[in-house]
Amino acid sequence: MNKVVETVTAMARPVVEAHGCELWDVEYVREAGTWFLRVYIDKEGGVGIDDCEAVSRALDPLLDEADPIPDSYNFEVSSAGVERELKRPSDFQRFLGSYVSVKLYRTAEGSKEHLGYLRSFAGGDVTIETKSGETKTFEKNQVASVHLRLE
Repeated sequence: MNKVVETVTAMARPVVEAHGCELWDVEYVREAGTWFLRVYIDKEGGVGIDDCEAVSRALDPLLDEADPIPDSYNFEVSSAGVERELKRPSDFQRFLGSYVSVKLYRTAEGSKEHLGYLRSFAGGDVTIETKSGETKTFEKNQVASVHLRLE
């Protein structure tokens, strides 16, 4: 994790929790020549625009005061989303049994994307069970990303 993300995560967590939400992720990325600081939140029953606005209004002045980012950037607060990416071991444990998309760096079994129910996550290896009942395990170094998917 880079220093900006670590700093903003530490600042954002208590603000997000004070608004009845959970901090899902923080990303600081450059897209089309512009820097974006994104804070993703979640809560039981789903996140609404009012949640995002409240967290944004509370966190924005703290970021301005602490000034953890020397460059100009766009600040966004949004829902983690229904098809969110699973990154941490706790994410995988929380969503065991859920339908997921496993994207690979290289083609395996004729495809770079495999869909199925998340059965296990151990040491970075991901095991899914397809709708046809086939079990597939992908090693950590094969997996580019894992996202929840709507069925």
